[in-house]
Amino acid sequence: YRNEGRMGVCPLLLLLCVALRASAQDHVPITGPSNITAKPTDPPTAPFLNHTATPAPPPTAPPTTLPPAPVPPTTVATTPAPSTPTVPAGAAEDPQPTDSSAAGRGLPVPPPPPPDPTDAPQFKRYKQAGSHSNSFRLTNGRSDDTELQSVPLLARSPSTNRKYPPLPVDKLEEEMNRRMADDNKLFREEFNALPVCPIQASCDAASKEENKEKNRYVNILPYDHSRVHLSSLEGVPDSDFINASFINGYQEKNKFIAAQGPKEETVNDYWRMIWEQNTATIVMVTNLKERKECKCAQYWPDQGCWTYGNIRVSVEDTMVLVDYTIRKFCIQQVGDVSGKKPQRLITQFHFTSWPDFGVPFTPIGMLKFLKKVKACNPQYAGPIVVHCSAGVGRTGTFIVIDAMLDMMIAERKVDVFGFVTRIRAQRSQMVQTDMQYVFIFQALLEHYLYGDTELEVTSLESHLTKLYAPSPGAGCSGLEAEFKKLTSIKIQNDKMRTGNLPVNMKKNRVLQIIPYEFNRVIIPVKRGEENTDYVNASFIDGYRQKDAYMASQGPLQHTIEDFWRMIWEWRSCSIVMLTELEERGQEKCAQYWPSDGVVVYGDISIEIKREEESESYTVRDLLVTNNRENKARAVRQFHFHGWPEVGIPTDGKGMINIIAAVQKQQQQSGNHPITVHCSAGAGRTGTFCALSTVLERVKAEGILDVFQTVKSLRLQRPHMVQTLEQYEFCYKVVQEYIDAFSDYANFK
Repeated sequence: YRNEGRMGVCPLLLLLCVALRASAQDHVPITGPSNITAKPTDPPTAPFLNHTATPAPPPTAPPTTLPPAPVPPTTVATTPAPSTPTVPAGAAEDPQPTDSSAAGRGLPVPPPPPPDPTDAPQFKRYKQAGSHSNSFRLTNGRSDDTELQSVPLLARSPSTNRKYPPLPVDKLEEEMNRRMADDNKLFREEFNALPVCPIQASCDAASKEENKEKNRYVNILPYDHSRVHLSSLEGVPDSDFINASFINGYQEKNKFIAAQGPKEETVNDYWRMIWEQNTATIVMVTNLKERKECKCAQYWPDQGCWTYGNIRVSVEDTMVLVDYTIRKFCIQQVGDVSGKKPQRLITQFHFTSWPDFGVPFTPIGMLKFLKKVKACNPQYAGPIVVHCSAGVGRTGTFIVIDAMLDMMIAERKVDVFGFVTRIRAQRSQMVQTDMQYVFIFQALLEHYLYGDTELEVTSLESHLTKLYAPSPGAGCSGLEAEFKKLTSIKIQNDKMRTGNLPVNMKKNRVLQIIPYEFNRVIIPVKRGEENTDYVNASFIDGYRQKDAYMASQGPLQHTIEDFWRMIWEWRSCSIVMLTELEERGQEKCAQYWPSDGVVVYGDISIEIKREEESESYTVRDLLVTNNRENKARAVRQFHFHGWPEVGIPTDGKGMINIIAAVQKQQQQSGNHPITVHCSAGAGRTGTFCALSTVLERVKAEGILDVFQTVKSLRLQRPHMVQTLEQYEFCYKVVQEYIDAFSDYANFK
């Protein structure tokens, strides 16, 4: 009887098993868009030094579709090594497969990149700049791809029915506004719908005991089917392993290698990979240390040469800019008795403006950086190596922006969700936080709305002709249409908290021009007095370094002491004054220096040592003494007299001369912030900062971008370059500088 009862239950269990299996089949893993091989076959040769490359024959037409990747049959089931930290996962939900892949369609190939501008003779060594940066946060978003190192990978959750198809570019702004509503609710839902691991893949090689110490994080391991294979070293078991994965581009198979930041014990392997894969370009999207944690071992010498394993690396050139540094390396295999081993030129693009927390404040710097990378990488070189610390978060963000810009050009649409899904089938957790996901969309929208506004200096004259012509459909000139785009940028009044405090309102000369919280200049609180850290001034980035300027209003009589406390605290040795004390019968700036002798403001005394008139400006040498600290410093003021009470200067000669004089003073006194002020600290101040930045780039690269320079200034302080006249003046001064370049050799 008991046996009969058991026999009666079996059919029920069988039916239950069948039902569960059918349910599981509703979640079929998403396959990748192309075959993933261990290593490209016969990779092309990287560029040699001292060798003129023979033009390659025309490439064969690319396939119209990318074949699907084979799905490995096994799943990874390894126990993490306790000695290695863990990177947090960025996704929480696993959606059903979406038919958003563009891989099944024939897609046009984007045009080849222009020649590398960094080969210009102006490419020289420069002093390294600081790397202070701004960031913004999304609610509930993790701030960094490696911040919470003990968070384990999230389990796959049930699928949802939500689909995220490709998005036409003309709907991009509308969709972004919709998804960012309600604290980015829809963006977070979309990001959480990304599959953590779209395919069943093994990580057997990475999980071997011999290789565990080569992994920076225990849960960021390369899949076996897409990992980069090194050539095996004789007598060294498992020496073919490195934590790096091949990643497809928009259409190009294995366009990138996504790698973790090298550890001290894997630097030799890293250079072996660069050599064996014939890589010519390295993209680094992390700083060596962040929050006092080592994110990446320094795998290059500061100067001279160093040998890593059997690869000798020498530094040929370094160029430091505000958002990134470009280094050129010469590499060569050692141990060749014949001395016939070729040398190769490697260019490293090191993006230094990714903040410790979150994402960059604006995508402008990243888009410039990406354009430079695209222009530099030779078509005949091997994969571009991209790395951050773990090789997934920032690395994935860079790769997705690159691919989606190509897709935008080719198809007039973007498929961020689909592309992230596909590259996660090649390396887990690519694009790791919701903030990084939104940043991708911000970069794409920035490019769509404003395009590429960089110009070669040789094309400025013809460009100005177009700007003065009527803009199609705008009812105004191209210049006016360009400036309207700038004035349409929303001023973020909610980001001016300190300047709008009742106790500080009287310290503002113009109530519409108040510094943003993220970059306001903070001065020390006076002993025993609250709310004394405010001054109406903003840090402004320059061409080569962060916080190159302090854009300030002209001091009021009761804020002169704060003005000098700011000068002292931030060690500013150069002051640029762009207004008279009084214009049109109104005070524009209180006199904050003595006409003769000494004047005292609080703990600081100012003594005038010398006053010298030039054609368009006055130079005053001041001795500034902090009586409490019993220390003194020399400060030079450049008082520009060439700006009329109404309008703009009649020509650019005076402005060019004062910029040259200030730059010369900075070279002698050290690159501390330059204090720039007019009356409100926006119109003329912004024009000076814009011209100083643009002209410095013109002489270094032969490239200018007035629009993006002014746009960046306006994101840092309201109303910078305040009028259309001032905006046009920027273009005119640059053209005048180019026309008379030989007359301003002292500017170099």
